[in-house]
Amino acid sequence: MNKTPLYLAVSSLALLATTPLHAEEANNLSDWFKNGEPGIDFRYRLETADQDGLPLNSTASTLLTKLHYRTASMGGFSGYVEFANVTVVGKETYNDTTNGRVRRPVIADPEGTEVSQAYLAYKMNDVTLKAGRQGFNLDNQRFIGMVAFRQNDQTYDSASLTYAPSKDVNAFYSYVWNVNRIFGDDSPKGDLDSNLHIANVAYSGSSLGKLSAYAYLLDFNDPGALGLSSATYGVRFAGKQAATETLDVAYTLEYARQTDYKDNPADFSADYMTGELFLSAAGFTGGVAYEKLGSDNGVAFQTPLATLHKFNGWADKFLSTPATGLEDFNVSLAYRVPGNSALAGTLFKAIYHDFTSDVGDINYGDEWGFLISKKLNKTFTASAKAAFYSAEDFATDTTRFWFTLGASF
Repeated sequence: MNKTPLYLAVSSLALLATTPLHAEEANNLSDWFKNGEPGIDFRYRLETADQDGLPLNSTASTLLTKLHYRTASMGGFSGYVEFANVTVVGKETYNDTTNGRVRRPVIADPEGTEVSQAYLAYKMNDVTLKAGRQGFNLDNQRFIGMVAFRQNDQTYDSASLTYAPSKDVNAFYSYVWNVNRIFGDDSPKGDLDSNLHIANVAYSGSSLGKLSAYAYLLDFNDPGALGLSSATYGVRFAGKQAATETLDVAYTLEYARQTDYKDNPADFSADYMTGELFLSAAGFTGGVAYEKLGSDNGVAFQTPLATLHKFNGWADKFLSTPATGLEDFNVSLAYRVPGNSALAGTLFKAIYHDFTSDVGDINYGDEWGFLISKKLNKTFTASAKAAFYSAEDFATDTTRFWFTLGASF
């Protein structure tokens, strides 16, 4: 068994015992390191997958260990470094995309140790600059995210600029030359050599909600990823209002247009749109949502840098949009237990998806998802989740279960 998690745990606990809990302003290089803020996170996950068409099931028992350290600030400069290790606990009875167990369903949590983030930051008045390996999530992560659900984060080797002249305005730009994907350094799919321009401007000064506009210009250099090169321009509006003293209404509208870009051999122009409406009262939240990823000239709208597990069903059948596009109509109901009982704060959620094509009138299938999660205390969180995908004309029946226990120090 890989002993790296134990080593990281012991080292980090020693660091925690000798370092201030919060980063402070430093007067010299020694204090820049000494007065920093360390931390350690653990996440154990048991995930199972049963997929029709494959002779064996998958069971992944993995432990994620993260050790991170943020220096103090000195003259506006600070640094951040994060090491991540994923270790299999028990037998490796799943297809992690690199171990050759192709007779089992994919659970994309390969073993490995890597530097997940390491960057230098400089803050001056309203401007923050960062250079190095960094993670960032934009809006709801539909286009740009860190894929934090998986054990290995997606991060970006990049230089970024954030301009925040007020609490209501935030402008972000990043140039990315490499994408560190969730598959890890040992996978041929673990890195995407790229020339990406990522821009997002948000205004939240309206009482009605937050307005975002974005431009994502994705130019991938790897031959196998040329088809993902695209230019996407869009606008998003999301807000929440108190309809009555006991009823809240939340809503989202978003539209984007995507075309081929740079060396993409395809010729297409496809639309993305989504609309959401949620009502909340007495701990309950019910909602209805519609999302469309269009198709043009046999090519569908793709979001290769998204936190994809959040969208289009937890069974992960639509991580790549089918060539005929995708329409996802879903309804959900959630309840968070109020009060001070032992169950207070526990979230129960159920969601149903109906999947069809954008062109061709194809009924792909449907899916039920169920979630129970609870923050046990300041340190520990736990969750259990299940997804049941029933195929019609796309993919095969798939059932997945998850149990997760996390801890942050």
